[in-house]
Amino acid sequence: MSSNIFQLETFARSGYMVRLAYVDITEDLIAGILLGQIVYWYMPNEQGKSKLRVKKNGEFWLAKSREDWKEEIRITPKQYDRAIKILISKGLVEVQKFKFNGAPTNHIKLNIFEVTQRVKSILTFGENPNPPLGEMELTERVNSLTEITTETTTKITTKEKPSHHKFETCDTNGAKYLFEKIKGNNPKQKEPNFDSWANDFRLMREKDNRELQEIKDVIDWCQANPFWQGNILSPKKLREKFDQLTIQMNSKKGAKNNAESSGSNTNRYSQKGEYDYGF
Repeated sequence: MSSNIFQLETFARSGYMVRLAYVDITEDLIAGILLGQIVYWYMPNEQGKSKLRVKKNGEFWLAKSREDWKEEIRITPKQYDRAIKILISKGLVEVQKFKFNGAPTNHIKLNIFEVTQRVKSILTFGENPNPPLGEMELTERVNSLTEITTETTTKITTKEKPSHHKFETCDTNGAKYLFEKIKGNNPKQKEPNFDSWANDFRLMREKDNRELQEIKDVIDWCQANPFWQGNILSPKKLREKFDQLTIQMNSKKGAKNNAESSGSNTNRYSQKGEYDYGF
């Protein structure tokens, strides 16, 4: 199994031609893009460790909702449902439902051996390095897809790469900071998938234009609030309720302005404490 992972990792980092191979082995553009992103999540991180956190019967599974895939590779739920059926029918993935964050969630297991063998059979090296699918043919497929679906709002081009959404160190630090705050309220809180959480922090920064200090302020306030500390248990929920939390936080602070003007709160974020992750 480890040799298969090594081969698959080598393929995945080979770039353009491998992404075309994913389209070829699935015989579908959207299914090929989805397969490429699933392969990405199965690749080790920069420290050589798995990005996946769900392990069943000794094997890792990928837990993602339709909305997660929409955020990552811009496919609609309908497109995802069709694409995942193609991957299942070709034996490239297996899908089962397990509990995740307290709710039944579809989990995907990549058939690493099968994908590796299919990619190897398509990619040609050595004496005959001709690409399995020409750039012109791929462009025609993309244009055809754009014309026949009204659900696709972003035109795909052959120069585009499936977005892996690289998050920054500050996003990982933010994920850890939120988890420690949550764990402070519930010591038995299970450790999350920090890569997934970090990506949500990236979205708050890049898409929602939130400042790091602004995010930190809201985390501190909601995790100290008796109502919200039981409701904000993930960065996704934090992002969803951010405006509402900000309004309530500012309202409470305004009502207690005199108490807070004593100066005791001035150095709150400059002090090094248990939850200081450089965030």
